[in-house]
Amino acid sequence: MDLQEYFDRAKGIGVLATADREGKVDLAVYSKPHVMDKETIAFIMADRLTHHNLQSNHRAAYLFKEDGGGYKGARLFLKKLREEKDSELLYTIRRKRHGSEKDESKPRYLVFFKVEEVLPLIGAGRDPGND
Repeated sequence: MDLQEYFDRAKGIGVLATADREGKVDLAVYSKPHVMDKETIAFIMADRLTHHNLQSNHRAAYLFKEDGGGYKGARLFLKKLREEKDSELLYTIRRKRHGSEKDESKPRYLVFFKVEEVLPLIGAGRDPGND
């Protein structure tokens, strides 16, 4: 799947799932990811629970459900690569999508992930014996 092409055209809602060191899961609504290259995406995050979880557990999953009837969308299985705090790249990306200027009142993080696997929203699941 060409992620750049998909997220450029798709409209819908996304949910990012993370877990802390002990496996306690959190879910948060997130906009579409910023596609950096064929296998790397990034999200802009505030310093909240999702970001906190990623400090001790670099695994995450992103579910995107397309608008409209049915269950069309994608599940992305992710591994955190790195992050940048209040970087120029973060604010350049943010201005392109949201038109907003730098807000220095709260730290923001641009968190990069390797996309390890992409599955459809329903069906075509992982083989539980291969985890």
